[in-house]
Amino acid sequence: MAKSLTEDKSKQQAVAVPKGKRSYKIAVMGGDGTGPEVVREGVKVLHALEKSAGLSFEFTDFDLGGARYLKTGETLPETALAELKKFDAIYLGAIGHPDVKPGILEKGVLLRLRFELDQYINLRPVKLYPGVETPIKDKGPEQIDYVVIRENTGGIYTGVGGVNMKNTPQEVAVQSAVYSRFQVDRCLRYAFEYTRARNKRKTLALCGKTNVLTFLFDLWERAFHEMGAKDYSEIRRDYYHVDATCMWMVKNPEWFDVIVTDNMFGDIITDLGAMTQGGMGIAAGGNINPDGVSMFEPIGGSAPKYTGKNVINPLAAICAGGMMLDHLGEREAAQRLENTVVKLLQSGKMKSMSAGKMGMSTSDVGDWIASNI
Repeated sequence: MAKSLTEDKSKQQAVAVPKGKRSYKIAVMGGDGTGPEVVREGVKVLHALEKSAGLSFEFTDFDLGGARYLKTGETLPETALAELKKFDAIYLGAIGHPDVKPGILEKGVLLRLRFELDQYINLRPVKLYPGVETPIKDKGPEQIDYVVIRENTGGIYTGVGGVNMKNTPQEVAVQSAVYSRFQVDRCLRYAFEYTRARNKRKTLALCGKTNVLTFLFDLWERAFHEMGAKDYSEIRRDYYHVDATCMWMVKNPEWFDVIVTDNMFGDIITDLGAMTQGGMGIAAGGNINPDGVSMFEPIGGSAPKYTGKNVINPLAAICAGGMMLDHLGEREAAQRLENTVVKLLQSGKMKSMSAGKMGMSTSDVGDWIASNI
């Protein structure tokens, strides 16, 4: 299942990660398609930081994904889940295989990891770097710099519902979004704390649909304003319907500081945000358990048509490694990584964020950042 550089897993301690402890055990899941290629470049950059920032990483590979499923019929074995709980963080390339029916890997690996590791926050910076093109006219890095916090373990993705009379004219399918006050409160608490620590515009916007999803977002809205008024009076609170949020993300992205929303709306608006910041090649995200094991990944999929061609953009995976460093308390190293990415983007060496059009190979990008960090 896993291949360790030290092989001594008996000494790995579960969860509790001291911030900035300088030595980390990282589970690496390259996954499918181009996933192993991009995460390899991220590991390369982290190795470079070992030498220059006094860090130590022990990387352990896990062969989870479509190839394993096709070979064994397993998605996420219990033994793998138990092992993953012992690491400081998980570094993911991509999950998704063209020969595996949609939903099997997504539910069997990704969603199960989020649920069973209680990664209840999906953290998605939407940040346009200098030198990267955006499809939004007359907007630049000063206008596109905000964060979306998506509740990650509740809502409609939990699979509450079912199908009756399947494959008949009377077939009925039901899938319900379910939230507890506990789930909503802990997501909002994280969002308020994040907004306070970010200390930019000190504005937290709730994205919902109170005019139609009246039961669900009445809960979110009441909890939002109660918590904000009681514990975060210095933070301005805004509310936007999800359709309006999509419009303003394109028309006036500078309005946003931090957005908090539910699982489904968050899934949708973060992909829109990714396109405004230059596309999937640069967008990174984290699945966060503030008190446990978190997982960091590029937002783009496995892109199987580019597999093995050394043309896929690894910057999103490299930036995900930077998010992992920041989460682990290595903020100076994370900033150095981001600064080096910006330096590359400003150098003109990369002609595009799109696969096959970068003017550099996948490994060239990783080599350049590793050499200059």
